[in-house]
Order: sequence, then C-alpha cells, then structure tokens
Amino acid sequence: MNVHPSSTAAVALGARAQEPGRRILGVDVVPLDQEQAIRLLGRRVADRQFTKVGFLNAHIANIASKTPEFSRILEDFLVFSDGIGVDLASRILYGAPFPANLNGTDFVPAFLKSQKGPLTVGLLGATRKNAEEAVNRLQRLVPQHRVVLIHDGYFDPTREEEILSRLKRERPDVLLVAMGVPRQECWIASRLTGEHCTMAFAVGALLDFLSGAIPRAPGWVRRLRLEWLFRLILEPGRLWRRYIVGNPMFLFRVLRQRLRMTVPRS
Repeated sequence: MNVHPSSTAAVALGARAQEPGRRILGVDVVPLDQEQAIRLLGRRVADRQFTKVGFLNAHIANIASKTPEFSRILEDFLVFSDGIGVDLASRILYGAPFPANLNGTDFVPAFLKSQKGPLTVGLLGATRKNAEEAVNRLQRLVPQHRVVLIHDGYFDPTREEEILSRLKRERPDVLLVAMGVPRQECWIASRLTGEHCTMAFAVGALLDFLSGAIPRAPGWVRRLRLEWLFRLILEPGRLWRRYIVGNPMFLFRVLRQRLRMTVPRS
C-alpha cells in the first residue's frame, strides 16, 4: 500500500489533519519528523490554540484496540509515534516507517528547549517527591521558561476543583500531565479546556525520568530502539505483561488490520 506524504501545512489545520495520519489499531498518528512537529506545536502555542497531545506506542495501541471509549478520546488528540513497535506497524500497514520516533521522554524536553519563550510550563502528576525533583531538573534544562508544580498525581476527586482553579489562575502555556495510561488521557479529555492551558501533553513516566527516579537506558540502547527491553530488565515484575504478552498481541492485531485492509469489500 502506498504512503501519501502528509505536509506540515495540512496537519496544522487541525488536530486531525486534512490528509489523515496513519491509522494504527484505530488511532490516527501524524507522520511528522521532529522539526515539523516542533514547528506545528510552536505555532499552536503562539496562537494560544488549545491542543491535546498524546503519543502512541504498542502498549497504548493495545489499550485503544480493546477500549472503544479510549480510542474515541484519542480522536481529539494530536498523536505522535512512539517506539519501534508503532514504527514496525507503519512498515507493515503503509510500507514505510514514521519519519521520526517522537517519544514523549525525549520529544517534550526538545520541544521546550526549542521555544525561546518565555512560557509557563505546568507539571501535574507523579509522586510529590518526583514531581518536585522534575520541576527543579526541568527548570535547569529550560531556564527561559517558568516551571511550576500544579499538583502531584495522587489526588482524589474532592481535590479536582482546587486543581482546576489553580490551572485557571496559572493558565500554563504547556501542561505536562503524568498520571499513567489511560488515566492521563481521559483526565485531559474530560477536565481540561482552553481556560486551563494552551497545550496539554499526556507524558506517562516523563516526570519520573526527569526526577531521576527511573534511569534512562544508555544512549546506544536507545539508538537501537531497545529501551523497552532495558525497562523490562529493571522492572520485570511490573512490566512483563506489557512487553512479554503485550508486544506479540500488538503484532497480531497489526497483522489482522493488514489482512482486513487487503480483503476487498463486497
């Protein structure tokens, strides 16, 4: 199947590009390289255009394929490709990989560094300790911006109005929401509007990585696209099901999608 190139201009017209992204297990992923993605998001922040940003990896795609409600939520997100699994899926389904691996752990800091600002960057999620450490680390990485801790990720529904009121007062240009999948995406979709921030990123474990609580894989491991294996070795008890069971299931679902794409409709 031929890949039709998507121009940055087409994507910039909306969270859903005029020319569709590559659909992976029910989720449209925009095929942009890092420079194109940074330009697109930079324009949206400058124009104060409310945007929800997510990242699709094999684990998130598995959840979306099993949960129609979650898949529908992601329709209103600008979704970037994350990891070797989604890249392999693109090769199988569309004959070409994505232009870049835009995983949130690397892409979000790169995006913030690229913005001359000054911007207000809000952090919401992780444990209190890790979130505070992430604020300090991120502030050193992007000194041109103001980094503020909105709240940790361990709050009950009675605290939500307080958090939303704080967001309205601060109205960060960029809000990093780190609550785990799918809670973070569902919370962004159901609670946030343009009154609360301009751009909301669903960032998973980014704050834990920034704090140093979870170590990053060595550079050569990341270049080989094997950070998932590094994380599995570090946390086998927590991650074995996601990777040992989830990765083959993801590949099976992708092959099933490919088969459906080739079967002629009656």
